[in-house]
Amino acid sequence: MKLQQLRYIWEVAQHDLNLSSTAEALFTSQPGLSKQIRLLEEELGVQIFERSGKQLVRVTTAGEKILGLAQRILTDADNIRLMGREYSDPDHGTLSIATTHTQARYVLPPVIKAFISRYPRVRLNMHQGTPAQIAQLAATGEVDCCIATEAMEFYDDLVMLPCYRWNRCIIVPCDHPLSKESPLTLEAIARYPIVTYVFGFTGRSKLDRAFNVQGLTPNVVFTATDADVIKTYVRLGLGIGIIARMAYDPEVDTDMCTLDASHLFESSVSKFGLRRGLTLRSYMYDFIELSAPHLSRNKVDLAMQAGSASEVEHLFDDEVLNEY
Repeated sequence: MKLQQLRYIWEVAQHDLNLSSTAEALFTSQPGLSKQIRLLEEELGVQIFERSGKQLVRVTTAGEKILGLAQRILTDADNIRLMGREYSDPDHGTLSIATTHTQARYVLPPVIKAFISRYPRVRLNMHQGTPAQIAQLAATGEVDCCIATEAMEFYDDLVMLPCYRWNRCIIVPCDHPLSKESPLTLEAIARYPIVTYVFGFTGRSKLDRAFNVQGLTPNVVFTATDADVIKTYVRLGLGIGIIARMAYDPEVDTDMCTLDASHLFESSVSKFGLRRGLTLRSYMYDFIELSAPHLSRNKVDLAMQAGSASEVEHLFDDEVLNEY
């Protein structure tokens, strides 16, 4: 049994049993990939994948258990490599982050600037996507960590660390009738067409819940994943915008006014997602603490060792999070 064979079967499972795309991702040939899987199955005496002709059609019962063990072995092997690099060259390496547009555009720039200044020999890679996509990248080890507000609770392989708290605001042209509403209410907002985030992005679920609790149906006429796109369509007169408060820039968005909506919507917490069992290098701890000062190395280690999500949450019960 070879470590390479375990990586092959794991990657095949991650690529929906598509041998062609797996071989391309691994920079190897499809026949070579198939041969190594067959050799491993022969050595173990069981089929990992069920076949129909030359096609893999599903993972067998034995294969599911083998893949689970293979993931643990591959994680341990990766951790051994990371540990070696930590001691041989602690300020050199890579850090891969997956996040959404809002975090990348409005929260992370000063963090990344400070991090690069401190670690000029660390190559930083950023991946953007939906919350579900970036959580999957972290859970499978394709990135070191992810930062998002939604979807990560569905991944048991992730340890979720509270990063910061934020709420929403309404953006309108400064002469819009809504700007004269005092106090601002959900009933008043529901009278106008709304431009906001796609469901599953940037706390959209809490926005919908607030209207539902009041028995209101918001007239959402346009959705996008990007706050800048939402602002563009508000400028075109498509509707009023509901965005993360951090996405309003008073120096750039001078043609629009912002209306505080924190009293109308429950605040959201963006979180770091780290794969269970991951060995963090020193610069990874520093990146996390630069992003959220309460996430000290000691607190992160305690969270990584916790046995459940509720234990992790309990660790941070008394923490005061930065607000955006």
